[in-house]
Amino acid sequence: MARRSVFRVVLVLLCSMQLLSAAAAAVYSIESYGAKPDGRTDASTALAAAWSAACRSAELTTVYVPNGEFFVSHAAFAGPCSGRMKVQIDGTLVAPSGYTGSASSGGEWIVFDHVDGLTVSGGTLDGRGQSLWACKAAGHGGCPDGATSMKVLNSRDVVISGVKSVNSELYHVVIDGCEGVAVQDARIVAPGSSPNTDGIHVQSSSAVTITGASIQTGDDCISVGPGTSNLRVEHVSCGPGHSISIGSLGKESEERGVENVTVSGAAFVGTENGLRIKTWGRAARSGAYVRGVVFEHALMRDVSNPIIIDQSYCPNDGGHGCPHQSSDVQISGVTYTDIQGSSASQVAVKFDCSASNPCSGLGLQDIKLTFDGGKPAEATCQHADGTASGVLMPPSCL
Repeated sequence: MARRSVFRVVLVLLCSMQLLSAAAAAVYSIESYGAKPDGRTDASTALAAAWSAACRSAELTTVYVPNGEFFVSHAAFAGPCSGRMKVQIDGTLVAPSGYTGSASSGGEWIVFDHVDGLTVSGGTLDGRGQSLWACKAAGHGGCPDGATSMKVLNSRDVVISGVKSVNSELYHVVIDGCEGVAVQDARIVAPGSSPNTDGIHVQSSSAVTITGASIQTGDDCISVGPGTSNLRVEHVSCGPGHSISIGSLGKESEERGVENVTVSGAAFVGTENGLRIKTWGRAARSGAYVRGVVFEHALMRDVSNPIIIDQSYCPNDGGHGCPHQSSDVQISGVTYTDIQGSSASQVAVKFDCSASNPCSGLGLQDIKLTFDGGKPAEATCQHADGTASGVLMPPSCL
């Protein structure tokens, strides 16, 4: 009996060692492929080699970025892979310091394409956007559009957890053409003056959740583009920034609509807008729509436009011939519940809907927004129909 017990213990130990060895073999550190944490040596080739090796494995494999600063000129991670993939970042990935590389990168710095079963965890992405912002601010022209720090394209079953993105040239995170994406505890930081640095942009995707994000940036904290459905945003803080925004929609012909969006528990501090829907003020015959949207349990502090629907959006006309036109985007079934706090402008609720396609099914419930030290704020509506109850402001326009 004693010998059998010893044999079993030895067998268990051997099996455990084999499992540990297999687990260790499934981690592909970029330092093993030549990456140096000096912030100067380009680690792009090492990242590509580690990804290629991991992607061929049928196991759950990890591409590992250890502590330190790793300069990356451009990184493209392509699937499909043989098994589930994880990218664990303990250090910082640093983009080129100038903006000359953004044009050659195709508008993206780090991109994942056709990777199902992907997890990206931890670390910092430093987009070094300051040079490009300065170029745009100078107003002399000749500046590239810039590069998005991280794009996830055409992928399913994706988790992005605990990632910090700072100073992106353009958008920080873009999710496009995906299904089943969870963005958890992201931290996004850029100056309020940085142009076009949307925090998280979602389009042509379904079943996306964004939870626990802290976003400080120069454009929309979260922007929702055409073709988005079943999106849930929870417990996101925004400011500085423009808003959590659906749109803009209706700029192009044959655009897809946005439906089944819930934004719950958001907090806005000093933003230009709070909960916004915007469509281009032009008859593009796009076929786009917004329907089935729930905004609930939001807190505003000194927000210029806490609740706004803008169907006359046309920045600087943009050569699109917007003036005196009417948006063809139909907005319906949008409810606002338990929205409280302070407005930086007297009009806290503004529904500027399309004359040719009025908003329908709007709902306001338990709206308590104040202005100028506690005075009830006001609401204005054009071409909007719906119901209101428990609204602490002059009689609702609905």
